[in-house]
Amino acid sequence: MAAKNKAGGLAGVTAGATRICTVGKEGAGLTYYGYDIYDLTDNACFEEVAYLLVRGKLPNRAELDAYIAGLKTKRGLPEALKTLLEMVPADAYPMDVLRTAVSFLGNIEPEGDFSNQIAVADRLLACLPSMLLYWHRFHSDGTRIDAETDDDSVAGHFLHMLHGKPPSETHRGSLDTTLVLYAEHEFNASTFAARVITGTLSDMHSAVSGAIGALRGPLHGGANEAAMVLIQEFQSPEAAAAGVRDMLARKDKIMGFGHRVYTTSDPRNSVNKKMSKMLGDDAGDTRLFAVSEAIEKVMWDEKKLFANADFFAATVYHFMDIPTYLFTPIFVCSRITGWTAHIMEQRADNKLIRPAADYIGPPLQEWVAIDDRP
Repeated sequence: MAAKNKAGGLAGVTAGATRICTVGKEGAGLTYYGYDIYDLTDNACFEEVAYLLVRGKLPNRAELDAYIAGLKTKRGLPEALKTLLEMVPADAYPMDVLRTAVSFLGNIEPEGDFSNQIAVADRLLACLPSMLLYWHRFHSDGTRIDAETDDDSVAGHFLHMLHGKPPSETHRGSLDTTLVLYAEHEFNASTFAARVITGTLSDMHSAVSGAIGALRGPLHGGANEAAMVLIQEFQSPEAAAAGVRDMLARKDKIMGFGHRVYTTSDPRNSVNKKMSKMLGDDAGDTRLFAVSEAIEKVMWDEKKLFANADFFAATVYHFMDIPTYLFTPIFVCSRITGWTAHIMEQRADNKLIRPAADYIGPPLQEWVAIDDRP
């Protein structure tokens, strides 16, 4: 009888050390370099958080101003990359678009010496929204957008390119907050994938491409997209409660609930839930939030599963008129900060990551010539 894997999916296995983030630690919750996520969402802009993650400290005013100005100069796309984005099919999954675009950028702007790594991290942070929205706008309305807007924030830049005009401060600030929430989350699947690739001494573009590939999978990314599809199915809280109970009875998978690390709640959920209510009220749409709350209640009452960061993020993005298929790529535009921080941390004390495996196959067998096999 095959031995049972004692740590399926490496659950509970410590695979390394990090100074960057705590997730679900008693008395700490979610922190970035020791700063509580609630302090960051209440007080910091995303650019401050990006600086913190990549450089290991919060910037002062002069440093932040210089950082923002520098990011603005790095948003533009080379003509060869624009041509590539125009060639990618209109019906491609946007995560595939970003994976391909980052890989291609690594060909035309190779990292070279690792001493250039912070500049590469800044370049990726600055131009990922440009890549995504250039492809989206070209294939959705035939517009070759100017990817070098004058917006001071990543969130403003994203929404400006998406809608062709500067966003309201409410929308810009809400998107900015979600970017802070998604920026980093310790050794999750995509970050660990990036560290494994980095451990081979590969380049940053390869590690980020691999991380995007990991986040593309529905068991890691995409829950906010699935949540939005579910929420939009129901016209009332009552219909939502009944529908979700039916789904549970059928053992259907309901995305956006529970978490591999958190046990009682996801600290990011309360922030997204508050924004969802505010944005829905501003838009004059109370149905989607009420439906979301009804689903949340049933999942807790029936399964003791709590809403994670993705569930209410879905309606936050929806109320900003962001197409559902762009939800997970927004995750990339934020998490690039955590990924590159971990890539640099891995390089600072690198060891090839090569775990062992428990063999559960057949015992040693004798070779049988092909003509003698049954």
